[in-house]
Amino acid sequence: MGRWEPNARERLAEAALELYSERGFEQTTVAEIAKRAGLTERTFFRHYADKREVLFAGSSELRELFARAVADAPESAAPIDALAVGLDAVSGMFADRREHARKRQAVIMANAELQERELIKLASISAALADTLRRRGVAEPAASLTAEAGVAVFKVGFERWIVAAEEREMAHLMRDSLDELKAVTAGG
Repeated sequence: MGRWEPNARERLAEAALELYSERGFEQTTVAEIAKRAGLTERTFFRHYADKREVLFAGSSELRELFARAVADAPESAAPIDALAVGLDAVSGMFADRREHARKRQAVIMANAELQERELIKLASISAALADTLRRRGVAEPAASLTAEAGVAVFKVGFERWIVAAEEREMAHLMRDSLDELKAVTAGG
């Protein structure tokens, strides 16, 4: 094995997801992931802190993109409409990654520890969005309520997007889910 291998991080992530899908998260070791990727355990730990991190490595990027898009929404946008801008932005992160997202979500749903980690990720996104909305001048509790609603729309839209029979783009499903929320809150 050479000192440098191209795309090591991606190869490790793909190997981990394959093994988690085949054997289960708990039954898969870092050594097996590294071997499947044709790399060493040391290389694995150069890229990931632990085997859970393979599934959550993009969390901070997702949170930052969502918050930045909300912050950059037109000043005149209502808080919920600023969130719509954020939902459109994060939808772009998932372009051409539906099958990967389906596999990842199946692994997470099969393990309580990973489900908890997913909830922590969503709570972190909500906190970042609430902070961003407060900086936009939205008072409490409206900032926190809007942020939580935005995360709920993301979660529902994402779950709809990964359904096997679904073919529509994520952005379309996010907008549909946001429209449903608006209809519910308007009494429609």
